[in-house]
Amino acid sequence: MQNYKMLIGGQWTDALSGETFDVINPYTGKVYAKVPKAGIEDVDRVMSAAYEARKGWAATPALERAKIIYKAAQILEENQQEFADVLIDEGGSAFGKAMFEIASAIDLLITASGDCKRIFGETFHTDPTKLSMSLRKPRGTIVTFTPWNFPLVLSLYKVAYGVATGNTVVLKPSSETPVICLKIGELFEKAGIPDGVVNVITGPGGALGDALIEDKRCSFVAITGSTETGRHVAETAAAHLKEYYLELGGKNPVVVLGDADVEYAAKVVAFSAFIHQGEVCMSTDRVIVEESIVEEFTEKLINIVSNMPVGDPRKPETFIGPIISDNQLKIIHELVEDAVTKGAKLHTGGKYKDRLYQPTVLSNINKDMKIYYEETFGPVTSIIPVKDEKEAAEVANDTNYGLSAGVVTQDIEKALFLAENIDAGMVHVNNGSIDADAVVPFGGVKESGVGREGGEYSIREFTEVKWVTMQKEKMQFPF
Repeated sequence: MQNYKMLIGGQWTDALSGETFDVINPYTGKVYAKVPKAGIEDVDRVMSAAYEARKGWAATPALERAKIIYKAAQILEENQQEFADVLIDEGGSAFGKAMFEIASAIDLLITASGDCKRIFGETFHTDPTKLSMSLRKPRGTIVTFTPWNFPLVLSLYKVAYGVATGNTVVLKPSSETPVICLKIGELFEKAGIPDGVVNVITGPGGALGDALIEDKRCSFVAITGSTETGRHVAETAAAHLKEYYLELGGKNPVVVLGDADVEYAAKVVAFSAFIHQGEVCMSTDRVIVEESIVEEFTEKLINIVSNMPVGDPRKPETFIGPIISDNQLKIIHELVEDAVTKGAKLHTGGKYKDRLYQPTVLSNINKDMKIYYEETFGPVTSIIPVKDEKEAAEVANDTNYGLSAGVVTQDIEKALFLAENIDAGMVHVNNGSIDADAVVPFGGVKESGVGREGGEYSIREFTEVKWVTMQKEKMQFPF
């Protein structure tokens, strides 16, 4: 067990109250770390530090910003095991998932460093007597809230592109996984970031989060989290006329059509539904399968799932690790029990020991069950049979969410039909619902979010557009 401090204005510090809270290892159930429990009394100093650093950082040449971000990528690459240890012990990441997340984070940092020189404006041909153009300027100070499931890479989406575009950043991580975000602060400190450009404040949400958003020095809010939290963040920011980016929950489908390679489709779904024990916003909660192959597909999927290694996340062979908290475990099991009580067929799983929930496959799902509409965020997926691709699209869209989807078929016309007609921000043909890259427009529709992040899309979110004109000839006036 180790004691940590927050990073505010280049100084590692305790909360003003001196209070701390425990971070629990989800596999062992033991205290992993103690971190500062910041309160609203800490908001002024963190926002002051970020606000005071904003002009100097905005004036820093793009090449200097790029060097620092690239240096952070190098340091992360050189210390992968150190970061993997935190992801495993703090967040319950299986070893393979931890290394995948670190590789994605390195890619993101390298990409963001290159994008420091890709902050483009435009010219407008409006009047031959003037030069008319737009400039993209940093917003100022960005406040960001990040989740516990992929805390390293999802925090770096905000931090790396926040500083790449000339902003200062205040990062408030999930209280389940604050240590990895404190390591992000340390990473940028070692890379040479000036004091106050990257700040990390730890503590519970609620009043602390509201105070950060409401502070007049906050220019923009970015969050990855639950739809419920995102809605509250949006309402709070809007009340103060502040813009925001929201990447929220999902009830993601994978459609498997009758012409699909069934064995391949089962592998796609098994990975997409159960990686990181289903604790992913893009996880496959629903498998929509054409009736002609549903029995064969179900058999193959159950064979894979029932043999998935569940257990110690430090063992390289483990695929399913521990659920992040007892509360999340309770939510998952209640959804499964509700479905089974109301007539769902339980093919495998549906039980747990400690925080290890067995990967679970259900069928005979109907709209009276909570699991039909509610996000599971655990190692559970449901098989829903349909007649054809048109019914598949209707079922896929029968949700308030719209984050990601997958389609498995060899028919290009049906693939394009589903890609165009499934209401989601992302659709992956012959892949599952989980996919990401540092440069793509990542985000959803409906209750899955507002805006996009990644590459040029993050640049757009984290900058403001300013219109500038310059007269080439003197104006003519009627007086």
